[in-house]
Amino acid sequence: MELTDPEDVKLVTLARSARARTQATEGAAVRDTDGRTYAASTVELPTLRLTAVQAAVAAAVSSGAEGLEAAVVVSDTPLLREACVSAVRDMSPDAVIFRADPSGTVREDLR
Repeated sequence: MELTDPEDVKLVTLARSARARTQATEGAAVRDTDGRTYAASTVELPTLRLTAVQAAVAAAVSSGAEGLEAAVVVSDTPLLREACVSAVRDMSPDAVIFRADPSGTVREDLR
């Protein structure tokens, strides 16, 4: 699937960069309803575990975002994890969620 919206392409780029920078399992990026973007990678500490999407959503919420337009997760896994979907849906039931492989090719689109 080819993304045509430049803002969605930007999210894929941010998510890929977050993943590569930390060599994490996943990278994610979200766009809030004001157009601001937040990127994060998987957090795996002894006392704290977050998916990349949960971490990006947490960054958005802690910055005052009131809703999300879109989210992207970059991962080797073949399906979006429920925890990723739930984190986005908690903020915005209608936000689009994309899953891309590490090359940036979108493999899944939840609208």
